[in-house]
Amino acid sequence: MPRLPPARPGMALAEVDTPALLLDLDVFEANMRRLQESLAGRKIMLRPHAKSHKCPQIALRQIAAGAVGVCCQKVSEAEAMVEGGVPDVLIANEVVGMTKLRRLAALAKQAKITVCADDAGNVKDIDAAAREFGVVIDVLVEVNVGANRCGVEPGEPALNIAKAIAACKNLRYAGLQAYQGAAQHQRKVEERRAAITAAVDAVQKTLALTAKAGLPRGKVTGAGTGTYLFEAASSVYDELQVGSYIFMDADYAKNDWTESGIPRFEHSLFVYATVMSRTREDIAVVDAGLKASSIDSGMPRVADFPKAEFIKASDEHGVIKMNGSPGFALGDKVRLIPGHCDPTVNLYDHYVCVRGGKVEALWPITARGAVW
Repeated sequence: MPRLPPARPGMALAEVDTPALLLDLDVFEANMRRLQESLAGRKIMLRPHAKSHKCPQIALRQIAAGAVGVCCQKVSEAEAMVEGGVPDVLIANEVVGMTKLRRLAALAKQAKITVCADDAGNVKDIDAAAREFGVVIDVLVEVNVGANRCGVEPGEPALNIAKAIAACKNLRYAGLQAYQGAAQHQRKVEERRAAITAAVDAVQKTLALTAKAGLPRGKVTGAGTGTYLFEAASSVYDELQVGSYIFMDADYAKNDWTESGIPRFEHSLFVYATVMSRTREDIAVVDAGLKASSIDSGMPRVADFPKAEFIKASDEHGVIKMNGSPGFALGDKVRLIPGHCDPTVNLYDHYVCVRGGKVEALWPITARGAVW
C-alpha cells in the first residue's frame, strides 16, 4: 500500500506530520550560493556528491547553479540521477561484478558516465561490459591519498592501473580520483590542511609518472565539504566533490572553521518530531528515534533550544533532557539536527521543503535505498 506523504504544499509547518525530513529552502539556497561565491575567480569545477541528498531535483538545481554534474557511490544511485534528467555522473567508487557492470554500461548509452578502478582485473571486466554494450567508458584510477579505504597506492601502483585502462579499446583513461575522506571531520583546521597537503603530494607524484609514460593528464577529482578550498588552492585538483555543504549536519558543525577560508554553511536539514510523552519533569520523549535519524556520528542536536540535549535513541523514541528549557509540552513539535545527514536522508521518501513557515514543495528522495 502506498504511504501518504507527511505534508502537502501550502500546509503550515505546524501541521506537518512527524517524523518528517524538513528542508529549509532559504538556507539550502543560501548554502549553494555561498559555495559558488567562495570559488569565484578559481578555475575549478564543481561536481557535488549526490550520495548526500539522493534527489535529482537537488542535483539539477546544483547544475543550474554551475556544477558540471554530480557524483554517486552506487550504480543504482546513478540510475536514479540519469532517470531524473542528470546528464553527467561520476560513480566515485569501484563497481565490481558483471551484473552491476552491465547496468553501468547500459547507463553509459544514456548519459556521460565515469567510474573508478583500483584493480587491473576489474579494469578488464569494465572493458568487457563496455564492449558488450558498444560504449566507451571513462575510468579514473582511484589513488589512496590517506583515507585508507579503496584506492591503489600513489606512484608506480597507480601508474600500472592507468596503463591497464589506456590499453583497453572500450575504456578511456580519464585521470585520478583522489578523495581524502578521513580529513573531512578532523576538528582542527591545521590537521585538515596537513592531510590535504599530503594528498596533493601523492597526486603530484602520480601525475609526474603518468606524464612520463605519455598518458594524458586527464582530471584530478576529489575534496569534500571540510577541506574543499585547500584542494582548490592546490592548482592540482580540477573538480570538487563536496556534498554535505547544502545541509550541514551536527557532526560537521563540530569542526573548527576559523582561518580556514571555508565559509560556515548553515543547517538546512532537520528531522521534525513531536513530543509524545512527558511523564518526567526534565525529560521529553519524541517520536523520532533510530528509524528517523542516524546516530553513527552522534546523537542529533535539538535546534532552537540550546540547553536541551538529545540523550538516547531507541527504535521509535528519542529522549531529550530539557535542562531547564521551556516548552516541550505534549504535542509540541521540535526540529532535530541529524548527526550525519547522508544516512538520515536514506530513511525518508520525501523532503518536506519549507519556506516562511509553510510547505512549498515535496521533493522525492528517488535514490533512497539505492545501495547496490
